[in-house]
Amino acid sequence: MQLNEMLFFGIFLLFIVGILLLDMLVIDKKAHEVSMKEAGIWTAVWITLALAFSIFLWFHGDLVHGISNFQELQAVTTKYASHLKLDPGDFEGGLAQYRHHMTITYITGYLIEKMLSVDNLFVMMMIFSSFGVSKLEYQHVLNWGILGAIVLRFIFIFLGAAIINRFDWVLLVFGAFLIYSGLKMMFEKKQHEAVEPSQHPVVKFLSKHFRVYPRFAGDRFFVFAKRRGDDYELADKKSGGLRFITPLFVTVVFIEFSDLIFAFDSIPAIFSVTLDPYVVFFSNIFAILGLRAMFFLLAGMADKFRFLKHGVSVLLLFIGVKLLINKLVHIDALLSLGIILFVLTVSIGLSLYLPAKEQKA
Repeated sequence: MQLNEMLFFGIFLLFIVGILLLDMLVIDKKAHEVSMKEAGIWTAVWITLALAFSIFLWFHGDLVHGISNFQELQAVTTKYASHLKLDPGDFEGGLAQYRHHMTITYITGYLIEKMLSVDNLFVMMMIFSSFGVSKLEYQHVLNWGILGAIVLRFIFIFLGAAIINRFDWVLLVFGAFLIYSGLKMMFEKKQHEAVEPSQHPVVKFLSKHFRVYPRFAGDRFFVFAKRRGDDYELADKKSGGLRFITPLFVTVVFIEFSDLIFAFDSIPAIFSVTLDPYVVFFSNIFAILGLRAMFFLLAGMADKFRFLKHGVSVLLLFIGVKLLINKLVHIDALLSLGIILFVLTVSIGLSLYLPAKEQKA
C-alpha cells in the first residue's frame, strides 16, 4: 500500500468500525426479535449508505489511490483498468473516466455480493434452526458473524489480489471454479439439507479441544461451570468452575465457517469485475453490513423467491465465462452491470409471477 492508500483505507475502516459499534452497542443493545418492518427499514438504510458511497466514488474516487497527476493515473489504470484509453493531454477527463469506471465496478461488485449472499443466508437459517438458537439471540450471533466476515474478507481479498498480481493465470482457475459452482447449483435437485451439528467437523473439533457447556446460557459465549453427576452446573471460578464455551459460541464459529466457504465463490466473482482490491473490499463490506437486516427480511419471505437460486447459478456461469475469455474478449463493466441487473430482475419477476404451488396436506 502507498501512503495515500493507507490513509484513505484507515479512515474507511474507522468509519466502518464506528458504524458497527453504534449498531451493536446503541441501536441493537437490547436483544429482541426483529420484525419484517424493522428488517425492511434497516435494509433500506444499508442500501442507501452503499449508494451514498458510490456517489462519493463517482466524484472523488481518485482519493482512494491519491492520484495527483497523469503519470499516477496511468500507473493505476495500467494496473487495475488497462482497457481504459486515456488522453495524456486531458488529465481531468481521464480522471473522471477512471472515477466513473471505479463507481460502476463497485456497484456491480456490490450487486454480485448481494445476490450470492442469498444462498448463504439460507444456510444461516438452517444453522440457527439446527442449533436451536433462540430468535432473540439471532442479532447477537449475526453481529459477531459480520465482524468475523469483515476480517476474513480483508485477508482473502488482499491476499487474492497479491496472488493475481503475480500469477494472473489464477483468474482462469477462478473462472473454472465459478462455472463448476454455477452448474452444480443449477442441476442440484435437493434443497439445502438440514445441518447435523454433532456430526460436523467444526463441532467435532471444538468438542475435542475445548470444554463445551451442554446448554445455552443467554447471550454468553463463555461460562464457568463444574460437573455435577452426569450433568454440569454453572459455578464461578472460586468454587472450582472451569471455563466452557457455550453452544452460542459454537454457532458463531459455524457461521464463520460457512462464510469462509461462501467467500470462495463471492470474492473470485467480484475479481471478474475489477482487479482493484480496494473496490472489491468496499463492495464486499457494504454488502456484508446489510447482511443481517437482509437475513431477517429474507427469513420472512424465503419461499416467495424460488427462482432466485437459479438466477444466482446463471450469474456464476456468466462470471466464470467472463474470467475465462477476458484475455480474448473484454466485457465492459457497464455491460456486466446491465446483465447482472437483468438476471436479478428476471429471477425475482418469475418468482413473483410463478409462485410455488402449495402442497396439499
